Amino acid sequence: MTDRAGGRRVVVTGLGAVTPLGSGVALFWERLVSGASGVRRISHFDPAGLASQIAGEVPDFDPSGVLDRKEMRRNDRSTQLALVATREALDDAALPGRLEGRLAAQTGVLMGSGLGGSGTLIDQITIVATSGAGRLSPFFIPMAIANMPAGMAGIVFGALGPNYSTTSACASSGHAIGEAFEIIRRSDADVMVAGGCEAPVHAAIVGGFAAMRALSTRNDDPPAASRPFDAGRDGFVVAEGAAVLILEELGHAQRRGARVYAEVCGYGASADGYHITTPSPGGAGALRAARRALQKAGLKAQRIDLVSAHATSTAEGDPTELMAINSLVGDAAGGVSVTATKSSIGHTLGAAGAVAAVATIKSLEAGMVPPTLNLLDPDEQAGDLDLTPLQARRRDLQVALVNSFGFGGQNAALILRRWDD
Repeated sequence: MTDRAGGRRVVVTGLGAVTPLGSGVALFWERLVSGASGVRRISHFDPAGLASQIAGEVPDFDPSGVLDRKEMRRNDRSTQLALVATREALDDAALPGRLEGRLAAQTGVLMGSGLGGSGTLIDQITIVATSGAGRLSPFFIPMAIANMPAGMAGIVFGALGPNYSTTSACASSGHAIGEAFEIIRRSDADVMVAGGCEAPVHAAIVGGFAAMRALSTRNDDPPAASRPFDAGRDGFVVAEGAAVLILEELGHAQRRGARVYAEVCGYGASADGYHITTPSPGGAGALRAARRALQKAGLKAQRIDLVSAHATSTAEGDPTELMAINSLVGDAAGGVSVTATKSSIGHTLGAAGAVAAVATIKSLEAGMVPPTLNLLDPDEQAGDLDLTPLQARRRDLQVALVNSFGFGGQNAALILRRWDD
């Protein structure tokens, strides 16, 4: 079964998520649609002295269903988040707990992470500074390197196909899903575990972003701090989390009787080639990525019903993305809904694209657009776009665009379509 560009068709058969709204897709979706916020004062460490003292932290996270106590000590929190989300996604897709035989050989893993095992890296460098290199853990390197979430998913669940990590800052998991889509299209795998993870709530990282003046300092009202597209925004909120999609070749999914959530129709990637943190004028790079994704999907921009925006809540990023969306859809802007999941959970960095993809697939399935929280004074660049302020909206949704952008000017765009058998 081939798509319009001649590649094999790719569908989504499983979802997993661990976010500041809770563990599990059902809880994430319920709280997202209801307008709940997962942003609160940091509890992982004492944030006193930092300009930004708020974050999106995963509440009551428990990886014991995937790793035993010894394995937990030997895996960074970012890897643990990824494995819990992967376990849920595999179960949701009705795939075995441990893959074997041809299924194992034809299943790969792509996991995006912008920072990798950042907590381990910080802890071990601190040990060198305070106690000397002789006190370093023998698990320092394997716990810290960014490819370990993908590697451990292969080890724990038995996936023997293509296995690697994508690292493109906050576009990492968007690229992971897109590249996994391409791997199946070209017949290098039948099934791909694709997503991203990040565990960045550490003093050095929060302080580093604060030093760039990139973070919100609305410490007295954490739930109101992440304000995508709102004129009162003052920066993003650091968050942790993971999300995973099971991508599958359509015929393979149908032969095993799998439930299909959605079809991945297109993927585009581009570079701004402009600045390390500021997007190119008018969102030119984002626009190129979206147009490439639509071209592969064989769809016109006017078919887009929903845009899951990258929308980090920064002064330059948000209006530039709105310009790109308006340029893409043109006169059809009045029929396009836009939503920003980061208003609810903060910015999960390398995991953001995968978290947004899970939310978007649930939107297509349910016919419901999650709200953009804290949107009281919309940016003038919105034009006729419906930014879905404050409350979820029910509408018929067929085609969605998911945007992911990273420092360095790296862009990923995914086109998802509701599945109608």
